[in-house]
Amino acid sequence: MSRKYFGTDGIRGTVGQPPITPDFVLRLAHAVGRVLKQNESRPTVLIGKDTRISGYMLESALESGFNSAGVDVVLLGPLPTPGVAYLTRAQRASLGVVISASHNPYADNGIKFFSALGTKLPDEWEAAVEAALDEQPVWADSANLGKARRLDDAAGRYIEFCKSTFEPNFTLRGIKIVVDAAHGAAYHIAPLVFHELGAEVHGIGCAPDGLNINKGVGATHPEALVAAVKEQDAHFGIALDGDADRLQVVDAHGRLYNGDELLYLIVCDRLARGEKVPGAVGTLMTNMAVELALRERGVEFVRAKVGDRYVLEELEKRGWLLGGEGSGHLLALDKHTTGDGLISALQVLRACAHSSRSLSQLLQDVQLFPQTLINVRLAPGQDWKRNEQLASTTRAVERELEGQGRVLIRASGTEPLLRVMVEARDAQQARNSAERLAQAVRAG
Repeated sequence: MSRKYFGTDGIRGTVGQPPITPDFVLRLAHAVGRVLKQNESRPTVLIGKDTRISGYMLESALESGFNSAGVDVVLLGPLPTPGVAYLTRAQRASLGVVISASHNPYADNGIKFFSALGTKLPDEWEAAVEAALDEQPVWADSANLGKARRLDDAAGRYIEFCKSTFEPNFTLRGIKIVVDAAHGAAYHIAPLVFHELGAEVHGIGCAPDGLNINKGVGATHPEALVAAVKEQDAHFGIALDGDADRLQVVDAHGRLYNGDELLYLIVCDRLARGEKVPGAVGTLMTNMAVELALRERGVEFVRAKVGDRYVLEELEKRGWLLGGEGSGHLLALDKHTTGDGLISALQVLRACAHSSRSLSQLLQDVQLFPQTLINVRLAPGQDWKRNEQLASTTRAVERELEGQGRVLIRASGTEPLLRVMVEARDAQQARNSAERLAQAVRAG
């Protein structure tokens, strides 16, 4: 489906430039409200946000847009994206709305939506909203306007939900954890979750000022966490991103573990406890070492398109529970309906507690293959799919790798770039092969 406004995860852009302007966001909420009212006479929508300064403006615009369509609004304040998903389901709301640009800098923002069940919405729903945006608004009269209120202790309710996913016979007593909330939506939540489960917690990235979200901290800048773990002599470091739906973990030695490794760890923990894991879902970018290691354990591995919504779609289609991306979006559908950095972190800590082994010991069977990624700018009108030199070079490289590596060539969805990635056991081979492919693109 060709979409005018929606991307892979809602609508996102630079604040003050279309579509992230207050007038458009008001029209967007009005259009969403009209779509909701096709099936419900008096819908209720929850709105949460991260800590960007623009969140105040966009929250007000959304509230006005929904109320003008006769939709009631419940304001949650700063809350992680997965927290909004949980409360939408728990409060029996019609829709959940998150104001966030996730791991982007503060100058960006976005709007994303969750269904009444706390899941991402299908393309067909987004198409209906875009169609409603093209129609003239139908403003409700005074007697039929929606109302707005705040939900008391939204953060506390979400904290209790996170803790409920951690078995009661486990405790984090005696464990020191550095928590990096990226100055984002979990700044007031993440430290409490681990503290209330018994851990000694040292927080960084927990002082948002509206302008510092993701700035030098969080899952996209894990070097701050690595340094803090060493300085604090901590057992673990937990890094979240601005809306707390992705996770990176650091061990006591300062070694960083990404989402690919953590997915493998969670799968192996389930197997060690006698649970059946028929398969797991990654993406086109998931490291091949994880795929091979999972297959050695008898777990089928399937790749989805890049984006956690596509991982979720594949899991639901196959009836599986576990999936994720190297960026740290991890899904455990028996724990939550969407990716949740905090719940994923608790799954990792539980695996260590259950096995009495360190992260490095649990992941000793997985040595990630070196990857080389080259972005090649495409000339206007250049059709890389018809490049015969690229096709023949790709076939040659794949023969040379012989199942011990792989080639991934894909166009950027936002820029005139072709992304050329080669993965191999040998780093030099990966670099040389990627350069050959990039040169073939340029020659075409």
